[in-house]
Amino acid sequence: MPEILRIIFYAAFSGITVFFGGVLSYFFWKKFSNNRRTEEVNHFVIAFGGGIILAALALVLIPKGIEELELGPLILCFTAGTLIFFYLDKKIEQSGSRYSQLIAMLLDFIPEALALGAIFANDRKTGMLLAIFIGLQNLPESFNSYQDLIANKFEPKKALSILFLLSFMGIIGAVTGFYLLQDLPKVTAGIMTFASGGILYLIFQDIAPNVTLKKTWLPALGANLGFLIGIIGEKLIH
Repeated sequence: MPEILRIIFYAAFSGITVFFGGVLSYFFWKKFSNNRRTEEVNHFVIAFGGGIILAALALVLIPKGIEELELGPLILCFTAGTLIFFYLDKKIEQSGSRYSQLIAMLLDFIPEALALGAIFANDRKTGMLLAIFIGLQNLPESFNSYQDLIANKFEPKKALSILFLLSFMGIIGAVTGFYLLQDLPKVTAGIMTFASGGILYLIFQDIAPNVTLKKTWLPALGANLGFLIGIIGEKLIH
């Protein structure tokens, strides 16, 4: 199989989970909206996604940055990602927007997809692992993004259509990264480190505070399960 088709295949997997997460959210709220366990499951999903994102950060994104970048550029990229995501998050809050989950998903999905295409050309195993991480983290993020859209008065069909269209951003980003960044490992590492700074900020600003529930341990266990899946994926391909 030509390398570009392989990249499109894995990028399609990482992206289509954006749509699948929305579909799961649609059926979940349709069937269990009045169930007393609904809130616990919702917080579990948020924590599970946070665990996977943290695994991607710790096992792929940051190690690649440390491997390729000198200390100065490493600090600069990570700090830039942190500050820019902070600025965008602050602007979103000030505007009163209720699309926070959707925007957070796109903020880490786009740079990760670019990095996926660039990495795949030179390190297929790491590219495969990153594709799996992106796909798994998009699932719970889009699960909650669907709820954002419904809360903003979108009809279910329109909300799912938006998520379906956004799922193709993974292919666009990966193909762009493959053709423009495959011979620029330091630029790719910079993008990954930049994304890491933003993702870490979002974990502690938006994800972790929304996980805790009194008198239940399910959400915290979800975070550990998500990180464990990341560890397993890393071990299987090395």
